[in-house]
Amino acid sequence: MRALWYLKPGELEWRDVPEPEPNGPDAAIVRPLAVATCDLDGPIVRGEVPAPGPFPVGHEFVAEVVAVGESVTSVAAGDRVSVPFQISCGQCARCRAGLTADCRSVPAGSAYGMGPLSDGLRWAGAVADLVGVPYADAMCVPLPAGLDPAALAGLSDNLVDGWRTVGPYLGAATEPRVLVFGRGSIGLYATAIAAALGAEVSYVDPDPDRCRIAELVGASVFHEPPKERYRAHPLVVHTAGTPDALRAAIASTTSSGVCVDTGIIFDNETPLPLFNMYVKGITLVTGRAHARPAMPKVLDLVTGGRLDLAPMVRATAPWSDAVDAWAGHTGRLALVRDPI
Repeated sequence: MRALWYLKPGELEWRDVPEPEPNGPDAAIVRPLAVATCDLDGPIVRGEVPAPGPFPVGHEFVAEVVAVGESVTSVAAGDRVSVPFQISCGQCARCRAGLTADCRSVPAGSAYGMGPLSDGLRWAGAVADLVGVPYADAMCVPLPAGLDPAALAGLSDNLVDGWRTVGPYLGAATEPRVLVFGRGSIGLYATAIAAALGAEVSYVDPDPDRCRIAELVGASVFHEPPKERYRAHPLVVHTAGTPDALRAAIASTTSSGVCVDTGIIFDNETPLPLFNMYVKGITLVTGRAHARPAMPKVLDLVTGGRLDLAPMVRATAPWSDAVDAWAGHTGRLALVRDPI
């Protein structure tokens, strides 16, 4: 079968690879229908991220189930599913606590299509004819009929990354006001989800296309590079991935507020105003999302009609154009193909 591999900046190719084999009675084999680029895929293909190739790509995807092991009960051949990008067993103590990014049954960092940023080449990419899914009952999230695979591909990663920035905090918020520093799709997802949960949302981004989408989903927009500070908000989300934007996000967080950082800053030298954060009692949350536990919560917003994902799909391309489309994408992209 074929799978798409990243070789070096701007260069990808189809490679012949072995088909996944049933890996025990609890596994499944799926056929991807839509694979979306995440906020890291663009910087990787442009050579802006320390992720040398070659490795298979793609980790946000909707798929149809082709085969399941004998002990799998939650899905069957022909079902349409979303598969989280992180590999998790669902049974270890960490998974039962909702910490599926740190599953103890697999090597640390195990994920689809992330190459050296995950557990090497152990796991395939999703831009492939077929993908093996271990722990299928824990990993596969069944999808209702009628949902657009391209719009829902981000449920594997960026969509739930947006959820975790706002969903856990707005339920108990006395002032449901959110400020988002955006750059890629995660900031837009956070904006849309916060608006769907009833929050007043402001969005900061110099990109006009993303600002237009933020307005469509209900945000007030600051179409500009981040300033040093904005009106203080009890919940601030930083997805811009720059030290200046992170410091602006912290400076714009109220006393006893929460600042959630998803933007990966590739250094260990970024200074933070720790004394001011201490005096104000600001909570800074950073780190990888735990994708699998959040997926049903986001799906409920979609199926309940509260979250419209259509504005987030900025571009689609047919599977046959994957090499050029993936190599040249600059915004959110979904590769799509017909079901069996």
